[in-house]
Amino acid sequence: MIEFVLDGRSKVNTYMQLVQQVKQALRVGLLVPGDQLPKVRDVAQSLAINPNTVLKAYRELEIEGLAEGRPGVGTFVRRTLASPSLPNQAELRTDLVAWLHRAQAAGLSPEDVTALVETTMRATLPAESAQNLPA
Repeated sequence: MIEFVLDGRSKVNTYMQLVQQVKQALRVGLLVPGDQLPKVRDVAQSLAINPNTVLKAYRELEIEGLAEGRPGVGTFVRRTLASPSLPNQAELRTDLVAWLHRAQAAGLSPEDVTALVETTMRATLPAESAQNLPA
């Protein structure tokens, strides 16, 4: 099951941070169709946020066709965002973890790593792929 984490310094709305985390989990196969998302009440309590914020995120996921609410039962994943390359991600993730350890040992902060990755992606990916990166 997914565990949400909020970045208080982010300029992204809280509900959108939740939506983005679900989408990321769908892309990497941590969530698959049929999985239940955490209960609204549990998320609100663990993150100390208003339950309406969680409901807004879940409604957004429903609008996008990624989840469906079942009254009295919960919210469930309807479809995945994982690409056919999902089986290759395990090896790439292992390489990435090793790289992140090297970056940390070199003194890079999480913000430095994010900036390095995003600027490198913008410089090397085709324009249509790089458009979706944060500014």
